Amino acid sequence: MTFRRAAVFAALIASIAVAPTSGAPTNARVPVYFLQGEQLVRVTRPGSSPADAVRALMAGPTPREAARQIRTYVPHGTSVSSVSLVGNLVTLDLNSRFTSGRDPASLLARLAQLVGTATAGDRSLQVQLLVQGRPVSGVFPGVPTESPITFRFLQTPNAPLPPPAREKRLPVDPKLRVVQRQLIVLGYLPAGSADGRLGPQTQEAILAFQKWERLDRTGALDARTKTRLQTATRPTPRNPLAAGKRAEVLLDRQVALLIDGGRVVGAIAVSTGKPSTPTPPGHYHVYAKIERWWSTPFREWLPWAVPFVGGIAFHQYPIVPTFAASHGCVRQVPAVAQMTYDFADVGMPVDVIARS
Repeated sequence: MTFRRAAVFAALIASIAVAPTSGAPTNARVPVYFLQGEQLVRVTRPGSSPADAVRALMAGPTPREAARQIRTYVPHGTSVSSVSLVGNLVTLDLNSRFTSGRDPASLLARLAQLVGTATAGDRSLQVQLLVQGRPVSGVFPGVPTESPITFRFLQTPNAPLPPPAREKRLPVDPKLRVVQRQLIVLGYLPAGSADGRLGPQTQEAILAFQKWERLDRTGALDARTKTRLQTATRPTPRNPLAAGKRAEVLLDRQVALLIDGGRVVGAIAVSTGKPSTPTPPGHYHVYAKIERWWSTPFREWLPWAVPFVGGIAFHQYPIVPTFAASHGCVRQVPAVAQMTYDFADVGMPVDVIARS
């Protein structure tokens, strides 16, 4: 494998390396990019060159990292023929396994991992991808790889944030207003939302109620749902004695509870990580609030994001099925995502619970 050390990469590695004052560096480390939830996460491995970093990427996450749902989308069996760095251009030649499969999300994620790793996250370096010695064309959706690309390109949104959907103004149903008032009392709808119209917020509240009560997840105001509403009580948190704000994500029910002072103030229907990319149970804390979070690996917007561990967050998503279907995040429909964002504080505890 050929490699010419360029000053720019050496400077990047020096920023994270711990080397002795003389002789060859023995403690140098290189950054390697994997995924957690909807975002890239950076770990380090021993090494001092792009070749070292790319080889570490092909080796995949450690067992300890995998237990935290840090994962790779690089296909097993991908091998490296050569890596070279000349000036600000990294040229990578991989075998055809790297471009196998047709899932757009997987293809985009593995490309982001590769470019981030090969450049040590430097947005000014360029990467030329070769497969079997030839440039790649038309494989990665929306990303031209015939010529060199940069990490900056992948981190830059390629589409504006979608505008809020225009809601069709539905007729008022006095009977529905009674149901909405019940849902408000039980914590599924915010106060003041009993307008008698079956809009997205009310539909979400009905689905959240059905999930909590373990009814069929129809999202419709069917006979069983109406009957259960007459005797239902407000959801109770796992730890009702805990003070302050916090949230619980109940994986078996696919419901998130927003809790203040031991009382549930919001119960929300969510979709968490699918079996291949599960949301890891555990005790976490909100570490940021981001109105517009760009997913570099999947090249999509994640509005009203409230991340609580690595790249895993509460966020808005246009499609929220009744079952676990995400890459590890906690998806919410647009009608309620901002409510979670407004409720959360940085440092707020979040408990992800497997069975409630």
